Formats: sequence, C-alpha cells, structure tokens
Amino acid sequence: MKNRRLSKLIKVSLLSVMGFLLMYIELPLPLFPDFLKIDVSDLPALLGAFALGPVEGVIIELMKNILKGLFGTQTAFVGETANFLVGSVMVFTAGLIYRKNKSRKSAIAGLTIGTVIMSVVAAIGNLYIFLPLYEKVLHIPLVAFVEMAQKINPAITNINTYIIWAIIPFNLIKGVFVSAITVAVYKSVSPILHKENIKKKLVNNN
Repeated sequence: MKNRRLSKLIKVSLLSVMGFLLMYIELPLPLFPDFLKIDVSDLPALLGAFALGPVEGVIIELMKNILKGLFGTQTAFVGETANFLVGSVMVFTAGLIYRKNKSRKSAIAGLTIGTVIMSVVAAIGNLYIFLPLYEKVLHIPLVAFVEMAQKINPAITNINTYIIWAIIPFNLIKGVFVSAITVAVYKSVSPILHKENIKKKLVNNN
C-alpha cells in the first residue's frame, strides 16, 4: 500500500513539474489578441486523470499553478487561479467519464464534453470573476481587454462580445488542440504511468 501511494505521489509530482514547464511554451493565434496564447500545460494533467484518476488530474493542475506562481507570477496569482479553475473543469470531466469506461471512444467523449464545459466555465468565470479581479488587483480596466481584442476582431465592442468572440472560441480551440495531443500520446505513455499495475499483474500470473 505504501509503495503504491509513493508511486502515485512520484507520478503526480513529475506530471505537475511537466505541466509547470509547459506553461512557458505559448503559441499565439492569429485571430486573437496577444495575451490569449495556447499552451499545452493541461496535457500532463489529462494524462494523469486518465491513468491515475480525475482527482489526481486536478491535483496536477493545482501543483503546476502553485509552482508557476512561486517561480514568478506576473498576474498576482489571478492568471494562475483562472488557469487552475478552468483547466480543472476539463481535466476532471474527461477523467471521470474515462474512468467509467476505459476506451478510446470514452476518452474522446470525455475530452469533447470537457472542452465544452471548460469553455462555458471560462466564459462565466471571466465575466464575473477573473476580469473583475484583473481590474481590481492589477488595475487593468475592462475596456483595455475590449480595445485590444477589437483591433483583431471588429465585432468585439464590449465585454459581452469579448466573451462571445474571444474567450469562448479561444478555449474551444485550446481544448480541441490539447485533446488531440492527449489522444495521440496517451497510448504510448500509458504503460509508463501504469507500470506498477503491470508488475502486479505479472506477479499474480506467475
């Protein structure tokens, strides 16, 4: 039991560090303002949610954002809080659905549903929590976000259209992007994340 817990702790720690490092690799999108960039830091958490469980996936999300905050936050932890809450919704949803039926079809369904729910939570969270916090803590007026986004997309004229034409599409694209990578690599890394279970099965068979 102790060995199993230690093994899981090590895996969660390693995946958390991987997620933290991936947060520094950001890809700009041509149809979005510069401050909205895609990263694949949710990938380790999704892999952990599939292999270890949805709760472990959320813990990985939490740890990577704590590390990011400790090693140099530029948003007074507002950005890290948003990243954790939004990412955790997708990770937990996908991991929970996959745990009930561990198949490729279930994984894709979980990732799809997780992406949609994540986008909705991101929209509501930005409208009522994150953007007001940016304004209060970092003294960035809401109109600044609208103006920057409007330069890219003239359809954005106020905070509501900013949510509709920037936040929601961005998170949908990010979710699809990270989901595609997760599906592509999970089969390869799954034996490593399940290494302890494989050894146990071999011992039982002998």
